[in-house]
Amino acid sequence: MMKKTILLLSTAFIISLNVSAQEGAPSVKIFSNLNYDISTEEGEQAFKEFELKRAYLGYSYNIDEKFSTKITFDVGSNSSGSAYTAFLKIASLKWKASDKLTLISGMVGTKNFKFMEKSWGRRYIEKSAQDKYKWANSADLGVTADYELFSDFLSIDAQILNGEGYKKAQDETGLFRGGLGITCKVSNKLALRLHQDITPRSTYTDSTDSQYISTASLAYSGTNFSLGYEASLMQNSGNIIADEEKSLMSIYGSYRLNEDYTLFARYDDATETAKEGSYTIYGIERQMTKGVTVALNMQSWTGAADESEAENTLYLNLEYKF
Repeated sequence: MMKKTILLLSTAFIISLNVSAQEGAPSVKIFSNLNYDISTEEGEQAFKEFELKRAYLGYSYNIDEKFSTKITFDVGSNSSGSAYTAFLKIASLKWKASDKLTLISGMVGTKNFKFMEKSWGRRYIEKSAQDKYKWANSADLGVTADYELFSDFLSIDAQILNGEGYKKAQDETGLFRGGLGITCKVSNKLALRLHQDITPRSTYTDSTDSQYISTASLAYSGTNFSLGYEASLMQNSGNIIADEEKSLMSIYGSYRLNEDYTLFARYDDATETAKEGSYTIYGIERQMTKGVTVALNMQSWTGAADESEAENTLYLNLEYKF
């Protein structure tokens, strides 16, 4: 059944490619890799495999000057499905209500970590921190709003979502998940962002309260290098009041050697999260041609409980899109 579903989606998408550019714009993005576990001890067999992690099939259409629509299918792994299960990730209607206000409704991209993901710029290698450690979902059913206060200098955004993500339906409590953010573009090189995410409690008892995630982010892009930093604090995880708060920090940087090659590195401190550990990536990326990027990199995970059992994996990641 799943193979038939994917075949139907692929066929429909190929047909859409024949639609003239004036009517819409199709898009395809694919992430794949070859990885080799080098952390095995003597006498153990090293694990290695080819993976096709994710494929996005999308189509956008401008209805008129104010309205546009977008649909994206996410084909990837799922614990309750096959290795290549198709999900409807984006199905949204965008309304440019004025020069300053934009509203998007339907299955929409969320605001929680979009700033950091765009600044990190290497989703084909790894998700940004809040996405990787499952603090928030990349898409959900709901409404988002963006308002420019002072041209491109200062903007605010808000969202009201189901809170379950695009792979699940709304739960029986029917409570929404909200968020409010502010972004300041200090210059064409430096941008700052603050975001507050709120998940209200479903039951009113002495041990429950709303869950809050507060995030501060910074992104700097120079002539040949870029830097990024994000720090997040979670209070009342799972809507349960507890003395212990959770925190997450991610920092990254890149240096462009020339038009083709870029060095990059990233470090995540997730010791105060449910996963408990630290994560490091470093490597070199090459732009093969327009839409094709390859990266050789080392990824390491060190658990907080036992630092001697670090996982070190060598990756060759590939992204191709059109």
